[in-house]
Amino acid sequence: MKRVELEIINLSHSVSQAQSYAVVLKERQGNRRLPIIIGSCEAHSIAIALEQMSPARPLTHDLFKSVLETFQVELREVVINNLLDGIFYARLVCTHQGETFEIDSRTSDALALAVRFDCPIFTYEFILDAAGIILPEEGLEEEEPGLSPHGSAPPGPADRINLNALENYSENDLEEYLKKALDNEEYEVAAKIRDELRRRKSS
Repeated sequence: MKRVELEIINLSHSVSQAQSYAVVLKERQGNRRLPIIIGSCEAHSIAIALEQMSPARPLTHDLFKSVLETFQVELREVVINNLLDGIFYARLVCTHQGETFEIDSRTSDALALAVRFDCPIFTYEFILDAAGIILPEEGLEEEEPGLSPHGSAPPGPADRINLNALENYSENDLEEYLKKALDNEEYEVAAKIRDELRRRKSS
């Protein structure tokens, strides 16, 4: 299976789940985004590492990094290797004394460690195909401001859409909301709209 290298580009509050965050990854050689919902503790840990801050006492991921380094275990890469029922799975690929081994991990923990070890993050094409968001190509012809393709006022900001009632929107409106969500980098909203559009096309 073809692997795709990713990088973390954004971390924000989840619009659909309280006390949760969305971490957004981008493929290095392309324009697809992969939003993943994580808990607040893991989001805090990732944010601290991204900002290169030093907490007064080590966080759990800092402690785990210290343990690995003490026993001369190197984290070579993180692989988001599966997606089942909306849950992402990951593996830590490590080396020790010339041997390579893998450790099962929650994706949020794996990302927190990847930032600390500055190691690459990979996933597979089938995961990006299932859960990725494709940004529109730059340079495409823009529609006339203030009008939708049907001559009516375009939908409001993407965060005003009712994500719990997507079935009540027309496909044209959903396409408009999807474009706005992508323009505003609201990838979690975009993912939900994309899934609804895919559901309709497959039914």
